[in-house]
Amino acid sequence: MASRDLSWISVSLLVSVASFSCIAARSTRAPKVADPTDGFTALNLGQDNFELQRPYDEASGARYSFDGTVRKMWVLSSDKPHARQSHTMPRTEIRITGHDYSSGMWQFEGYGYVPSGTSGVCIMQVFGAGEAGAASTLMLHVYDGALRYYDRQLVEDNIYNRWFKLNVVHDVDGSVLTVYIDGQEKLHVRGRGGHSHYFKFGVYAQHHDSNRMESHWKNVTIFKKN
Repeated sequence: MASRDLSWISVSLLVSVASFSCIAARSTRAPKVADPTDGFTALNLGQDNFELQRPYDEASGARYSFDGTVRKMWVLSSDKPHARQSHTMPRTEIRITGHDYSSGMWQFEGYGYVPSGTSGVCIMQVFGAGEAGAASTLMLHVYDGALRYYDRQLVEDNIYNRWFKLNVVHDVDGSVLTVYIDGQEKLHVRGRGGHSHYFKFGVYAQHHDSNRMESHWKNVTIFKKN
């Protein structure tokens, strides 16, 4: 009788240990990553929607390459602006055309890659603003491996030499922008007004720019809220 009791206790202990192990395994799993595009519809993008802006005295192949999947853009701090009459800093950017917007909820999605050494540069922006002296309602800058909102608060650290998924949601009517990195919300800020907006990505020199600035992009998609 005592032997049967001990056996029953042993079995119970084994079941308890197994149950605890399962619970512990579930608790250590990474949290489910949200999909910021839920409720949005992807818009059709053809090659004509990707308008390249580069130093005006350089051929496109001197600052840009596209192998059918990855778009690579680079610029030098000594380069000319994108237009002869412009007084802006050097850039090699793609401006999304055909999908300018002034109301509703819109979203940029793309996978970005920034090589180490690239610094003092904007890699993505939502163009258009209503505030005096402002041209954009959001810019994402890279400084020494950190992705920042303009040159201010940190969005993501250790951005160099890795692919990251970037989602930028712009609620025009609510004047709010939300930035996600790899599905996790990293920034939620007020907009800066404006009556017309569009998305840009690439490299656009800012203050304290490195001699060479470069970013790579793939799977760029534009979404609109249903």
